[in-house]
Amino acid sequence: MFRLGADIKVYLHREPIDFHAGINSLAVLVQEVMELDPFAPAVFAFCNRRRDRMKLLFFDRSGFVMILKRLTEDGFRWPRREQRCATAPRRRWANPSSALP
Repeated sequence: MFRLGADIKVYLHREPIDFHAGINSLAVLVQEVMELDPFAPAVFAFCNRRRDRMKLLFFDRSGFVMILKRLTEDGFRWPRREQRCATAPRRRWANPSSALP
């Protein structure tokens, strides 16, 4: 289990992604589509089309970390697709294992 620091921003990629994408593909997506720095002190969140899986990507001094969460019931609530990315309220990410269910 990991905890996010109070100064960490969480960015949500609004379009569903192909969940075959790995760390390199997600880092490119952050840089080219979200127009953000994948090495920044931030967490980047991605979901699949059914909204039952979420991947988190962040850089932690020694390399990239990717976490996958799959829900067995229900789905994640995700913002509408009006923009390429959005920031998530900090209170929703105090415990990433319960974020956005």
